[in-house]
Amino acid sequence: MTQRMNQLKEEISGLFEACTTTAEQLKLVDTLQHLSIDHHFNTQILAVLSSIHGTEFNSTCLHEVSLRFRLLRQQGFWVSPDEFNRFKDENGNFNVDDTNDARGLLSLYNAAYLFTHGEAWWKDLYSEVGLTYSRDRVVECYLWSYTAYYEKEYSRARMILAKIIVLIILTDDTYDVRATLEECRKFNEAIQRWEESAITLLPEYLKKFYHKLMNTFKEFEDELKPHEKCRVAFSIKAFQILSSNYLQEAEWFHGDHKPRFKDQVKVSTVCSGAPFASVGLLVGMGDDVATKEALEWAIGCTDAVKAFAEVTRFMNDLASFKRGRNKMDVATYVECYMNEQNVTSEVALTKIGSFVDDAWKTLNQRARNFAMSMMIIFLEQKDGYTNSKVLEETLKNQFVKHIPL
Repeated sequence: MTQRMNQLKEEISGLFEACTTTAEQLKLVDTLQHLSIDHHFNTQILAVLSSIHGTEFNSTCLHEVSLRFRLLRQQGFWVSPDEFNRFKDENGNFNVDDTNDARGLLSLYNAAYLFTHGEAWWKDLYSEVGLTYSRDRVVECYLWSYTAYYEKEYSRARMILAKIIVLIILTDDTYDVRATLEECRKFNEAIQRWEESAITLLPEYLKKFYHKLMNTFKEFEDELKPHEKCRVAFSIKAFQILSSNYLQEAEWFHGDHKPRFKDQVKVSTVCSGAPFASVGLLVGMGDDVATKEALEWAIGCTDAVKAFAEVTRFMNDLASFKRGRNKMDVATYVECYMNEQNVTSEVALTKIGSFVDDAWKTLNQRARNFAMSMMIIFLEQKDGYTNSKVLEETLKNQFVKHIPL
């Protein structure tokens, strides 16, 4: 019996050499998996799929593209969901011919289990909603979330937080870069009302964004269990607080007003997004962490949350001062401190740096992990978020390159 088994294994091993096209190789791997004997050929399967992953594949067969997508993702290889765009029309719907392809649709159905939360979400938000004036930094946003909780069991919490960080950046850029003062006021009014009818207040380019904002929070709710859904109300409230403070900064800028240093700290630490993100840290967590008391603690901007916000904003402003702020940004802490204390930039930079050191001492562990990302994003007082080239190698090492074993 053992001799016969070894003989069959040798014959099947020979099939890997006999298959000369990608389609044939995919079919062989799929067949072995369906027969539940693939574990006998792990080495050969890995070699074949590695080769397939590195080879261009231009098939117009929905079955083959879906099969390749599923097999590669199952093995841990990244494949973009954009592979399926070739089967869609200009409206994003699958072509009629493909909807009549029963085998192809079944393969697509099986492949759909390997999609991850949020795919196509950013493309829809950034391009179709029309926010091309904002910084396209979804990977950097995920890195921020990843530093807070990298553990596998926190994948739901990590994806929710990553989306919250994206919303912070898009809203910030809307207030800073695109909207007039009157549009800022209307946008904030709509956010405070938080109802579909408020969309009539907004200019056309903001209507889709506002609708997407509301839908995204609804998606958060759908991700949660029935007894967890109340957490979304806390995150909406935190977002409304953030928006109000963005409006205050816009009022200062358009009114050419230079706030006192303490007033700048009070408003701009909220505008860092850290208090909202602190609530976001909890939304997708387990019941032992995301208690009502914890959510109230986060939204109340307690000492640890305030310290997190200070680390975030102070380091951001140190980098912004070095590179030069955008023309519609409110004055940085460095500039406010220089003007109010009548000191040089070197003295102000040193002082702000000491504020960062003080804030670190107040942070708790999970917030500290999240705040540590600031040391990566703003390393050596460079803005790695706005100038993402600074982070390119870090991102590749973290998410793209394989660790040699």
